[in-house]
Amino acid sequence: MHRIILDTDVAMGAPGSDIDDGFAMALAVDLADQSLELVTTVNGNTDVETATVVALDLLDRLGRPGIPVVKGAPAPLLRPLHDHPARDRVAGLRERLGGRAPAPGRAATAIIDHVLANPGEISLVAIGPLTNVAVALILEPSLSSAVKEIVVMGGVFLRTTSRLSMPGEFNIWIDPEAAAIVLNSGAHLRFIGLDVTLQVQLSRCDADRLQATGRPFASYAGRCANAWIDYLRAAYPRQGFDHAPMHDPLAVAVVSRPQLVTWRPARVVVEACSDITRGVTVADLLVSHRPPQPNCLVATEVDSAAFIEFFLNHVYSL
Repeated sequence: MHRIILDTDVAMGAPGSDIDDGFAMALAVDLADQSLELVTTVNGNTDVETATVVALDLLDRLGRPGIPVVKGAPAPLLRPLHDHPARDRVAGLRERLGGRAPAPGRAATAIIDHVLANPGEISLVAIGPLTNVAVALILEPSLSSAVKEIVVMGGVFLRTTSRLSMPGEFNIWIDPEAAAIVLNSGAHLRFIGLDVTLQVQLSRCDADRLQATGRPFASYAGRCANAWIDYLRAAYPRQGFDHAPMHDPLAVAVVSRPQLVTWRPARVVVEACSDITRGVTVADLLVSHRPPQPNCLVATEVDSAAFIEFFLNHVYSL
């Protein structure tokens, strides 16, 4: 059994909100060989308060209200808050969803406590900015050896974002200082970047099929997926979006199914000083004559068809 903590900036819950974190949580709950034991929230796709409410609501919808949710960092370590892409679209979400309060405490200490109580047993899956993870590693350096592994959805290693306004991948760009701390921690790290996650897409047809299932979560997720695709089509009309990338579910899947992707050892550093290159991840894939020591594994290829089939087979039943 793979025991996991999911650290997330989840925003699924309002029309036009990003959806892949919510699908990742659903997959983590449904997999028979994974046990989701703790959810921690972080500022990113939306503010941390909204992410916490959304996480609680999704666990209720998934029939798992007993999984604790602990609120985490409200802002990056050093940088000012950005304008949340989902903030306006989730306005009023707290009032509309209401419901339970999160578990007491702070995300970083909850991560430390759970990992140290179960050394070598817990995989930490980070699918938002790495602020909570970095704070935990600073507070308790022994976390790096006690955690089984840290799987990160973040970075881009074999290409660029081609965006001057956001040169680094979103999760790294939001808090590059936190990402640098994680990369230098000595923990066993696996990074899944945009190189591979953009190859795994939920199509409009898939969203329609989910919506038509009549299942409690699947139909809700299908509606959210269609709304997100509508938003992408309106926001980027020249690209003709008819699909949505499943970045974060892939990070959950590889905990127990690493064979879905190809891994290569790498020495990765992140640029945190210049706004022009903020959040850019520079990867040495250790092909030079005298390579540096690797600090992580990075995903370089993915079996897209196998992942989508695997993913949909689970989500359709929820």
